[in-house]
Amino acid sequence: MAKKADKTRARLPRGFVDRHASDIRAVDEMCAKIREVYERYGFDPVETPIFEYTDALGKFLPDQDRPNEGVFSVQDDDEQWLSLRYDLTAPLARHVAENFNDIQLPYRTYRAGYVFRNEKPGPGRFRQFMQFDADTVGAPGVAADAEMCMMMADVMEALGIARGDYVIRVNNRKVLDGVMEAIGVTDEAQKLTVLRAIDKLDKFGPEGVKLLLGEGRWDGGKEGEGDFTKGAGLDEANAQIVLDYVDGNAHQLDNETFQAGASELAQIESLCRAAGYDESRINIDPSVVRGLEYYTGPVFEAELTAEIPNEKGEIVRFGSVGGGGRYDGLVSRFRGQPVPATGFSIGVSRLATALKNLGKLGQDPVLPPVLITVMDGDTEAMAKYQQFTQKLRTAGIRAEMYQGNWKKFGNQLKYADRRGSPLAIIQGADERANGEVQIKDLIEGKKLSAEIESNEEWREARVAQLTVSEDELVETVRKMLAAQAGGAA
Repeated sequence: MAKKADKTRARLPRGFVDRHASDIRAVDEMCAKIREVYERYGFDPVETPIFEYTDALGKFLPDQDRPNEGVFSVQDDDEQWLSLRYDLTAPLARHVAENFNDIQLPYRTYRAGYVFRNEKPGPGRFRQFMQFDADTVGAPGVAADAEMCMMMADVMEALGIARGDYVIRVNNRKVLDGVMEAIGVTDEAQKLTVLRAIDKLDKFGPEGVKLLLGEGRWDGGKEGEGDFTKGAGLDEANAQIVLDYVDGNAHQLDNETFQAGASELAQIESLCRAAGYDESRINIDPSVVRGLEYYTGPVFEAELTAEIPNEKGEIVRFGSVGGGGRYDGLVSRFRGQPVPATGFSIGVSRLATALKNLGKLGQDPVLPPVLITVMDGDTEAMAKYQQFTQKLRTAGIRAEMYQGNWKKFGNQLKYADRRGSPLAIIQGADERANGEVQIKDLIEGKKLSAEIESNEEWREARVAQLTVSEDELVETVRKMLAAQAGGAA
């Protein structure tokens, strides 16, 4: 017996997804609205490559034979390590540093693109996803941070998210560092545990945070129930200082670091209120903790507060769909001199999912093409079919000529049905001799066919089909599409 030919098994890498037409168009629609807001604020586009030298990414320095912790890396022909970018901020910092003498400061720029994380994938957690960032480099004042917050609020509303269904939450890294000073925490691991406890306020409430600040917390809420998360080991007095801070009662912290951060937050709040952004849109929130590796001042987070169905239909709060902050040290490490910078990153894929589930995205899909069917395969007939197709396209109407096996006409109509084509153009030898075409309304025909019970009725009704001259083709198609759109509305 002949041996079967070896076949490569088609399989998608874990943590990656194929994107289809409806998803691509929905994201394009969303990004166009975000871009319009960024442009209105005076930001210009820039694009950096998806690969950077690994050491330029900063967080993941090669400390072993293959630097693959968190990033995907390859070695080029001169044995230098390259990595796929894991965000859009580190490449921007490299770009600014490399072109510093040619860039006009403040440098206001935006860019969208895929980023890659070499991490274990899981539900809703992918190794490739899109971000859409805006950054201002070279502006040291908190007015630039306030502007970022206002721009993000405007983006949410441009995407159709109503006021009250989102909030931009703002904190300051200096305030958090001031709290650490007040409770005497200098060990970086302990500091990280305290900050992570603060970040769990929404999830576990004050009591849960108190446990995480102390000895630790059992997932089930009682000792021995579920897994145990070790706490920060703070005594009760210091844990209370942190809880008072989270509750907004930290006025007694008078160290210089805390006061500097509190002053910056007050300035941001004043600027936002003066511009008409009240606390329901931009809110100072001491529980915001993010970007512990490189944020140096104000930090902000865009959160959806509305309850939205997820992919499984469960009603959930989506939470954060973007965030950012001031990162004055990122460009500086290339330059050896202070270079202030602030920026914001939108998680495009996550936000697109929320918008689709809210009914705010992908509700107006591109119309499928009108199908020009093929009744005869001779040169004269094929030339006519192609001519009709191009006439429709020139008129701005999506159209395609059937390219499969034309001899089975029923298959052409099945194809049109699967494509969702609104109309089919038909011309046989008789119509061609008379300079005419038949136009079949596939949408109306589907409705009528459900009401017709016999072949005789079908033939008599000539379901949703009319004959026009070739010269009337474009105008008739346009009218029929307009009528279909009106019926859909």
